[in-house]
Amino acid sequence: MTNKEKQAPFIIGISLNMIYIIAELSFGFATDSMALIADASHNFSDVLGLAVAWLAVWLSQKAPTAKRTYGYKSASILAALFNAVFLLIAIGGIITEAVQRLFQPTTPHGWTVIIVAAIGVVINGFTTVLFVKGQKDDLNVKGAFLHMAADTGVSIGVVLAGVVMLFTSWTWLDPVVSILIAIIILIGTWELLRDAINLSLNGVPNDVDIDGVTRCITSQPSVSEIHDLHVWAIGTTDNALSVHLVRNTAKGNDGFLNNLDRQLRTNYNIQHITIQIEYGDCSQFNHVENSI
Repeated sequence: MTNKEKQAPFIIGISLNMIYIIAELSFGFATDSMALIADASHNFSDVLGLAVAWLAVWLSQKAPTAKRTYGYKSASILAALFNAVFLLIAIGGIITEAVQRLFQPTTPHGWTVIIVAAIGVVINGFTTVLFVKGQKDDLNVKGAFLHMAADTGVSIGVVLAGVVMLFTSWTWLDPVVSILIAIIILIGTWELLRDAINLSLNGVPNDVDIDGVTRCITSQPSVSEIHDLHVWAIGTTDNALSVHLVRNTAKGNDGFLNNLDRQLRTNYNIQHITIQIEYGDCSQFNHVENSI
């Protein structure tokens, strides 16, 4: 995927949502609806989340420098962590407001609020779809996806609860729906937070089978032992590996290294590989360094 293709969903999503926010504020002030004004503020926080994720994508494409030899790829991990925390704060706000409304019911939503929220379902839903494919392989994109999915869910809740409340006295429905949506969002956000913290601490990425990597290396002909095996994420789409292994022969090192490198890249989603070969009894530090 090219750099432009990676950035396109963010540009489209931010543009559409900014237009929607302006429209929401306009209708909110015109109808004196605090619900619309408050929702516009919430939507702006999601645009901020998209902007942070977009910035991380842009930074990750910058070339490495002498001081930052991996470039800025780790910015995507920080963005995912930021968006996870940001979502948790938003969920806390939704639940707090919903609980307050349970004890202090509001008047039913007017048709203006319902219609504007329905437009929000379309815009937020479309933006969510833009990130469906990318969120499977990129934790940073997943953060953006969850932000927009959350907004879509909230907008759907506003529409459904608003319509029912127009024809009934069920004022409790709006906060109850909000709480249910917040719980659903929390489940996805907790997974995002867990994965982002794991990558931040140089844990093994979820998309790397560390046991499979170990078997792959130890099953190579002439390999008698491995140690100091490390697998970590440079960014949300780039993984790295370093390992020391012991061979019982020095023959065919180039072919051996090239073959192992190809297997690790192809089968285990590892892009940056460093292999140090040692010979003989490594406990005696009798080794010759060969790496790729």
